[in-house]
Amino acid sequence: MDNDPDIALVERCRNGDWAAFTELVVRYQRPIYNAAFWMLRKAEDANDITQVVFLKVAERLDEYDPRFKFFSWIYRIAVNESLNLLRRNRREEELDEGIDLPGSESADPERQASAAEVASRIRSALMKMTANDRAVLTLRHFSECSYEEIGQILDLDQKTVKSRLFEARQRLRDLLKDLH
Repeated sequence: MDNDPDIALVERCRNGDWAAFTELVVRYQRPIYNAAFWMLRKAEDANDITQVVFLKVAERLDEYDPRFKFFSWIYRIAVNESLNLLRRNRREEELDEGIDLPGSESADPERQASAAEVASRIRSALMKMTANDRAVLTLRHFSECSYEEIGQILDLDQKTVKSRLFEARQRLRDLLKDLH
């Protein structure tokens, strides 16, 4: 862990170097936003959560334990804040239709239209799932977290992560069965 650039940045922050904090924000702003977006379904809420996460990181940097990955610690904050917002608002409303997923930029318009339709269907299916299902799927497939990292973020053991991921994939597959 001594060669971990995040730990070096955290240590610099703890010593009052706010340029190091800016580096952490630049490094993790997009992944935190994406995690929040996939759980909350709204760009505005994801932006708010991203800001809250970095405020909490600044306030609680002394609580970070360098034995664990900084990535897991900050993602855990993002997931918890997102879940808290969902609980406060108790909403399971449909995703706003005007939000686009990042996708491959193909030169073929027909292929682009087909890919956009598939992306839209996947997005719609994900948004019909529970926040817990979206969390494990997003962390594994969009944020490319390992089972161990997901376990740290969601405070679950690896067997539970694997089980939840398997079950969430099955539910997603059922929602998308007509795409095969």
